[in-house]
Amino acid sequence: MKLNLGCGRTKKKGYLNVDFSSKVNPDKVWDLEKTPLPFKANSIDEILAYHVLEHIHNFIPLMHEFRRICKNGAIIKIKTPFYSAWGQYNDPTHVRFFSPFTFNYFKKGFYSHQVNLKEDMFNVKKVRINFGVGRGKILNWFFNPLINLNHEFYCRFFSWILPASEIEYELIVIK
Repeated sequence: MKLNLGCGRTKKKGYLNVDFSSKVNPDKVWDLEKTPLPFKANSIDEILAYHVLEHIHNFIPLMHEFRRICKNGAIIKIKTPFYSAWGQYNDPTHVRFFSPFTFNYFKKGFYSHQVNLKEDMFNVKKVRINFGVGRGKILNWFFNPLINLNHEFYCRFFSWILPASEIEYELIVIK
């Protein structure tokens, strides 16, 4: 089974489209702040979470739930606003910021303040920063190679001077 979480009006064929609002007519209505998620352990092959995780207060428990419901080797594709994006701050429903290093938290021993982490949860297969979205996407052909050349360098010295719009990840579930 494949999940499209926080689908809004963007329904994906071949996915169970989930949203907390019944007004967008999802296949399943569910608030991602509530755990456990209503899916069996080891039953999910893929999760799409496009522009939804920045709205989640209960982020760490939700990521543990993603791992629980996913099969070993399942793919989790995530898109969020980049932490320095102007749009990140304009939306009062955004409660979380994302960098190229956010998902390092789920690697055992990476941070001293990790809670309930006995082993690595995910392999971070892909991290890509997108300079523009929407009409600004045309600038990606020029800026994306530069800002993705070295994430540490870009984040440390240029992310506030030349702020990108979006970051995307591809995680592989490890069990």
